[in-house]
Amino acid sequence: MSKTAPQTRSKPEEQPFWRVKTLEALTLDEWESLCDGCGRCCLVKLEDEDTGEVLYTDVACTLLDDGTCRCRDYPNRQAKVSDCVRLTPETVRGLSWLPHTCAYRLVAEGRDLPWWHPLVSGDPETVHAAGVSVRDRVAGPEEEFSIAELLERLTDWPMEDATSEEPA
Repeated sequence: MSKTAPQTRSKPEEQPFWRVKTLEALTLDEWESLCDGCGRCCLVKLEDEDTGEVLYTDVACTLLDDGTCRCRDYPNRQAKVSDCVRLTPETVRGLSWLPHTCAYRLVAEGRDLPWWHPLVSGDPETVHAAGVSVRDRVAGPEEEFSIAELLERLTDWPMEDATSEEPA
């Protein structure tokens, strides 16, 4: 009778949660960690009443800290900003204005997160270094602009895709 060495199996590499879970299956911590901190969704948007087209401005919600690209009062944002949209799996799938780079949108579409996302890079600054965030691109908070002035602040960059390639 011959003896054989015990077989060792290497564990299959564990996949990150955003690759294996649906939005509905995420824990609260996983859900919150999907936000890359770009601040694009907190820019003021205008809807063309005739066409339904949503146009971005470079003007921020009054609660957006344009240095950190985070909400100044996240727990109370909806009480303070009447048109603040709470993202849920259902709303994510129905919002055409969510940036193409938004992790909630990417996961809902079955796509992976880009290299600059903090969950991939391990660094919350890569979203800014990659030029994806609104840092240094905000004209000011919405209360400083009239509707006519908002129309002069229209911009396309929030709906642009960021580079998918990591810099050399």
